Order: sequence, then structure tokens, then C-alpha cells
Amino acid sequence: MYLEQVKKFTANPILYFIFPISFIGLIAANYVASEGVDTNELLQQMINSVGVNGAFIMLIAPLSVGVFAIWFWVKFIQGQSIKSLTTSRAKVDWKRIFFSFSLWSLITIGMTLLAYYSTPEDFVWNFNPQKFAIFFLIAIILIPLQTSFEEYLFRGNFLQGLALVTKSRLVPLLITSILFGLMHIANPEVGKIGLIIMVYYIGTGLFLGILTIMDEGLELALGFHAANNLVGALLVTADWTAFQTHSILKDVSEPSAGFEIIFPVLIVFPLLLLLFSKVYKWKNWKEKLTGPLEINKGAEI
Repeated sequence: MYLEQVKKFTANPILYFIFPISFIGLIAANYVASEGVDTNELLQQMINSVGVNGAFIMLIAPLSVGVFAIWFWVKFIQGQSIKSLTTSRAKVDWKRIFFSFSLWSLITIGMTLLAYYSTPEDFVWNFNPQKFAIFFLIAIILIPLQTSFEEYLFRGNFLQGLALVTKSRLVPLLITSILFGLMHIANPEVGKIGLIIMVYYIGTGLFLGILTIMDEGLELALGFHAANNLVGALLVTADWTAFQTHSILKDVSEPSAGFEIIFPVLIVFPLLLLLFSKVYKWKNWKEKLTGPLEINKGAEI
């Protein structure tokens, strides 16, 4: 079992929290420091200074490199295998990663086409072959690393650590989902749309956490998260988003806190969970999401 398997390792439980809490502390410090500052204006100044691709690299590279840092921490400080951080299976199931990635990529493309043809006035053609090609190469390298870092941090190391000390499934799921959502609170989208968008961020964290616990591994969450950020960045950009990119389309509509925020959380994500449950034959939902854990460790915090 993905959460229970940490009992095989002898690291002091406090080591599971140093990396996640340090990262969350940096996010909190950045949020406090940027209070009252127009983050979108700062982003535009950065773009004017180093260009769209330069600003994108400056924003995403620290998170992309972070995946190697957390792998190092888990393997050499905690003494835990990367495989056990990734999955409970005998080996990492790459078919699950690619299935989840492909499925959400197709759905994202479909929803984007639907939005484009239903309200064409909300979009302008932003495609420049040369600029897009350069951005594509940058994105396919950095974005999967960035999304993997967030998955290994929240649904991996932090989720397993909380399970270890609380002997619970539900508590780690809720805490990591809320903190994952709050990680995005300094994004320009929050300033533009309002705190209501946190429903989407926290809801996405909850969805990814359920994926991980029910499927006993990170594979589906890794694939989904990579597709969500990569395909989204390649397809559409806007002047008020965290990712300003040389995408195919540019959204020029005025953002609002409407149905598009609630729709994925209440409709799309539950349907995806149902689909995944049929494909991978998930059972015992209540026990796996809310039942107690049998984890006994000798080390104490």
C-alpha cells in the first residue's frame, strides 16, 4: 500500500516534514512580501526586461530543479527509495502516467476548441511558428519537472509523512490538498479573479490526492498534472495568468469568478475519478480514503 509502505523505512518522522514545511514557509514569506504589490505588473516588468521565454524560465526553473532536490532528500537523508515515493507497485507504471497524460490532454484540447468556437471574440490568434517552437522545447523540459516536483512534494513526501504521524488517510488528504491550493495564493489569477479561485486550486489538490490514495501511487497524478500545465501553456495564454507564453491562442476576455471555476471541481473531476475507477477497478472507497492506517514506527518525533 502506498501510504503504509513508509513503515519499512527507519528515518525519524520529522525528516518527512523539513522539506515540505521549508517550501511552504518560502511561499508564505513571498506572499507576505508581495502583499499590496501588483504581481501582474511585476510580471509584465520582468517580461519587458528578459522577454516572455526568459520570464517563464525564471519563474518555473526553481520548481523544475526542485524535483531533483526532493529526490536527493528522500533517498540520501530519509533513506527511502524513489520507487516507494512514487508507487506501491513493483515498479513505476509508465502506462498509467501516459494514459492519464493523454486523457487529460485530449479533454483540455477539446474544451479549448469548444470555448474558442463558442466565443471566438474572447480569443486572438497568438501563434508565431518560430517563437512557439522555441517555447515548446523549453516547456516540454521544464513543465513536467515542475509538476513532478509539486506531486512528489505534496502527494508524495508530505502525504506519506502525515500518514506516518497521524495514522490516518483523511487527515493527510485534506491537509495536503488545502496547502497545495494555498501555494497558488500569490498567483496573478487570484488578484484578478479573487479568492474564489482557491476553490479550483484546493479542489484540484483534493482530486490529485484521491487519485494517489485510491490508485496506490503517484502515476495518474503525475500524468494529469503534467498534461494540465503543459498543454494549457501551449494552447492559451492571457495577460493576467502566471504563465505568460508564446501559445497558440491568447484569451482577451475579462476573467470572472463564474461557472468555469466550479465546473471542473464539481463535474469534471468526479467523472474522471469514476472513469479511472472503472479502468483500474478501484474498490473500498470509504476504507481507503477515511479508514485508519496500521503503521508502527520505532522512531519518535
